[in-house]
Amino acid sequence: MTDQPIDAAAAAPPQQPKGPLIYRQSVFTRLTHWVWVLALFFLLLSGLQIWNAHPALYIGQQSGFEFDNAVLRIGAENTDAGPRGYTILFGQKFDTTGVLGMSGSAARPDYVGFPGWATIPSVRDLATGRVVHFFFGWILVGTLAVWLLASLVNGHLWRDIILKPRDLRDLPRDLWAHLRFRFRHGRSYTPLQKLAYFIVLVVLLPLVILTGLAMSPTMNAGWPWLIEVFGGRQTARTLHFVAMLGLVLFFVVHIAMVLLAGPFNELRSMLTGYYRASPGTEPDTPKGRSNG
Repeated sequence: MTDQPIDAAAAAPPQQPKGPLIYRQSVFTRLTHWVWVLALFFLLLSGLQIWNAHPALYIGQQSGFEFDNAVLRIGAENTDAGPRGYTILFGQKFDTTGVLGMSGSAARPDYVGFPGWATIPSVRDLATGRVVHFFFGWILVGTLAVWLLASLVNGHLWRDIILKPRDLRDLPRDLWAHLRFRFRHGRSYTPLQKLAYFIVLVVLLPLVILTGLAMSPTMNAGWPWLIEVFGGRQTARTLHFVAMLGLVLFFVVHIAMVLLAGPFNELRSMLTGYYRASPGTEPDTPKGRSNG
């Protein structure tokens, strides 16, 4: 048998065709996205500093003294095994030593709700925490207003955020595709993306802002009805905390999806606006860019 020369080009696996590079994110979407990242980072950590001043959540107008209306409580206590941190959630008690209620080293324990590495400032400083929190709170309000106005003008809100009947019909199929890590890189958001962004931009962010305003004595004087809408000051504080947890959950899932779907492509779209779509997607027309 004689040796046959191997054609390297024929032996190499065929390259997958690339989709077009489309303009997907407008400058307003990109700028507000990164301002939100900064603002929510400082809001979360300064909010935990404020929350540490009284690490408990209640339902109603006031916290209980002769009655217990707490739904969450974090603290520390002396036990036969020494000081321990605990978390009580809906009456169920959990040992959370080292994370919640009691953290730090055994030689120098820190008896706070959330540990110092999760708060701004990292030491107990309620006054500074409030200044940071309120500053970035108004940054959040202003950025959301700019995004809403721009999205109404360029159609981004209606096209990419508001769920249509077709999106609701396609939602189960899109969810199943995401569970199998089969991502479609199209010109517009998928139904699952629309649902997630709708919850964040139309539900959670406004809820965080309104419940924050409801806890303000100044706003109570001007808008006394606002606190009644949420069922009392303590309920507003609890909803504020729950909305924050929802935003943290979205952040974790969002980062995971970015890594799985292609971090370079996703990051490029939020820096330059250009996004590599899947093969078969229509390229941008010479007349302009359609997405906001």
